[in-house]
Amino acid sequence: MQIREADLTNPEHASALVSLLNSYACSPEGGGSLLAEEVQRNLAEALNARPDACVLLAFADETPVGLMTCIEGFSTFACKPLLNIHDVYVSPEFRGQGVASQLFAQAESIAKTRGCCKLTLEVLQGNTHAQAVYARLGFSGYALTPEMGHALFWEKKL
Repeated sequence: MQIREADLTNPEHASALVSLLNSYACSPEGGGSLLAEEVQRNLAEALNARPDACVLLAFADETPVGLMTCIEGFSTFACKPLLNIHDVYVSPEFRGQGVASQLFAQAESIAKTRGCCKLTLEVLQGNTHAQAVYARLGFSGYALTPEMGHALFWEKKL
């Protein structure tokens, strides 16, 4: 297994990104439908234009089997950057083989190189398999104080 930081100007890497993300999007965890055609056409170029973005691809031989998309953010409380893991996907036939662990190890290395104070991610409440993997890798929910409880991830579509 090889983990590579994607060169999104490379058509093979750009194609792997879209293909793997489409597989993720079609799964129950990804919402169950294909990415919009516009997203498929423009995603690699749009991510490549963001210096704060990083895409990792896992390859078994030359076959892309895993994906992680990370975007740098900033922790005001730590006054340091953070690396948010936005997408994680491993092809079903390669699950249980340590692909996710290798992707996370590479993301952590990149975060340390960038001087990040932490890795962050969100996970669906019903995705207990992913939660178990993330917990095994050292992730947990967080609270600033016990009386205020754990952080929640919310959104407002624009």
